[in-house]
Amino acid sequence: MISTARRSFVKSSVSALGALAVVGAAPWAHAADEAPDAMIQRLSNEVLQIIKTDAAIQNGDIHRVMGVVDSKIMPNVNFRRMTASATGPSWRKATPEQREKLQREFKALLVRTYAGALKQVGDQTVEVQPMRGGAADNEVVVRTLVRHRGDAVQLDYRLEKTPGQGSGWKIYDLNVLGVWLVDNYRPQFAQQISSGGVDGLIASLTERNRQNVGSGKS
Repeated sequence: MISTARRSFVKSSVSALGALAVVGAAPWAHAADEAPDAMIQRLSNEVLQIIKTDAAIQNGDIHRVMGVVDSKIMPNVNFRRMTASATGPSWRKATPEQREKLQREFKALLVRTYAGALKQVGDQTVEVQPMRGGAADNEVVVRTLVRHRGDAVQLDYRLEKTPGQGSGWKIYDLNVLGVWLVDNYRPQFAQQISSGGVDGLIASLTERNRQNVGSGKS
């Protein structure tokens, strides 16, 4: 059983860094020629530095944190792939409008979730583990350990190399303590789709986001 202190550590530090740990002053500036493990290490260090030195974040300004997540983190994620994977087979049957709404509401949910976690980050450090795979791989897993006062928690990233404009490595899933984000949401989404179709899932996400905003939850 995970202790209360360890649960708090997982929630406050790993979820925060699991907010894709990619807040940088110049996001993905070296993505085209930088190895994915080196990139994750650099960007993890940058996000920790920003969180520790930003006065508004230190004062608990959720709107500031949400702005950081939305402007710095989300553009560096293959969010379409993440949403499609969480939605499952129903994604292929969804209309373009439904897909757009799903991405918008899922993104809003994750932005607020991760912004709440980012507020609580303290003196954590990130260690990137040796990476398997070759230089020609277009999809890789980068494994890290987030350390805090002797505790260490596993945090892994799945990345893909994207071609064309804005090319480079982009995150499409992450794993905290053995649980991948997409795998965590997929059964929840499937249940909503089973009872109300894709529109039912959209309505559920919209209502959840509305309640979060109304209650100030993060």
